[in-house]
Amino acid sequence: MSQPPGPPATPDALEARIGELRAAVRRAMAAGERDAARDLRAQLRDAERSWDDAVLGSPPRSPARPAGPPADRPAAARRGMLPVRERVHQALTLLGVPAAPKLIGSVYAAFLPGEIPGARLTSLRRDEERSFRTAPYARPYYMCAVLTADLLAPARGLLAISTWPLELRVAGPLSARADFLTAAVRLAEHAVRGGRPVAPDAQRLLWRFASNIPGATGDTVGTVDPAVLIEAARAELDVHRDADRELRERAARRARAQLDDAERLFGSPLRALRRAANGSATHGEDER
Repeated sequence: MSQPPGPPATPDALEARIGELRAAVRRAMAAGERDAARDLRAQLRDAERSWDDAVLGSPPRSPARPAGPPADRPAAARRGMLPVRERVHQALTLLGVPAAPKLIGSVYAAFLPGEIPGARLTSLRRDEERSFRTAPYARPYYMCAVLTADLLAPARGLLAISTWPLELRVAGPLSARADFLTAAVRLAEHAVRGGRPVAPDAQRLLWRFASNIPGATGDTVGTVDPAVLIEAARAELDVHRDADRELRERAARRARAQLDDAERLFGSPLRALRRAANGSATHGEDER
């Protein structure tokens, strides 16, 4: 008797599988095993398609009518039919790190169908916190805050996904730069995944990243080679990664010990206000 299919793989599991397959393809090619390399490349393409389906959603199988020019499509189709929180989840999953609403909107517009209304992003985190406090863990994930490493208070203007490790949802002095470089690598990798040409909107977004990373831009203004961007971003990330990770891990341990479930997701603004008012805690004390 056949076994029922298991649950679909998560984007993180699929990303790990894609990385393993890429390494296996390189090993097979280096060993001259062309048949094995072809088989592994087929598996890699399947994994990449599964990743696209998991993050972007499966394409419609039988559209009711041929898609016309953008101006002829219904407004709801142009905007995207997913709820805003799910669109934000998709964009953050692509980035893999916390981000500000403006970047989240830009990523969605460049890589995903539709757009995210900016006005909805401004109130999303408050709505998510209200939902969690009313019915904790009723949803599979929440759009939550990033915690400052010193006060464990919500960082202004940053969103994260509640299912991410707590170490990724806290931020110290180096975290903004480390996350920027990580996002640049992930978006550049996604832009060329499957060997497809880089779309103009994605090219413009990658250029914005590359123009702020030494050695990432080429001779032509406005265009960037994703491979060059990846190499330059990884080179600088190597400089910051260990120090940033160490501070984030210390802050995450303090958060687990000091905060309740809701505060670990949305921060502790009252504690931050008390400390700011009476000066009873210093940055050094927080780090111990």
